[in-house]
Amino acid sequence: MAVSDLCTEEEITRLVHEFYAKVRRDEVLGPIFNTQVEDWDHHLAKLADFWSSVLLRTGRFTGAPMPKHAALPGLSADLFHRWLALFREAASAQPNQALGQSAYAMAQRIAQSLWFGYQMSRNPGSLPTELVHA
Repeated sequence: MAVSDLCTEEEITRLVHEFYAKVRRDEVLGPIFNTQVEDWDHHLAKLADFWSSVLLRTGRFTGAPMPKHAALPGLSADLFHRWLALFREAASAQPNQALGQSAYAMAQRIAQSLWFGYQMSRNPGSLPTELVHA
């Protein structure tokens, strides 16, 4: 399957909106995200660009997520696991299962990368721990 055959931009936007609606309602992640995101419409559009770049290789996303995540206080492996669990729920509920599976696989890699970066920014001399995926 060609990358462009995986999904449509509309399907990516639906996944992003459904997932972040779950995050915003979540009793643990919601308060973290809701205090960090000032303009949800803008943020969701940027996230749709990010996922379009990741899944369809459109190159629409510009930015550097790592420094923004590394600057957040008090992140833990448990928070990343919770984020992944909500992502898996949203991805599994998509009518386009190829999109759901590909997006979740990428979400696991992204979460691991952000978790490594976060740990290394906090403890540069220590080896980072891996997220164990359920």
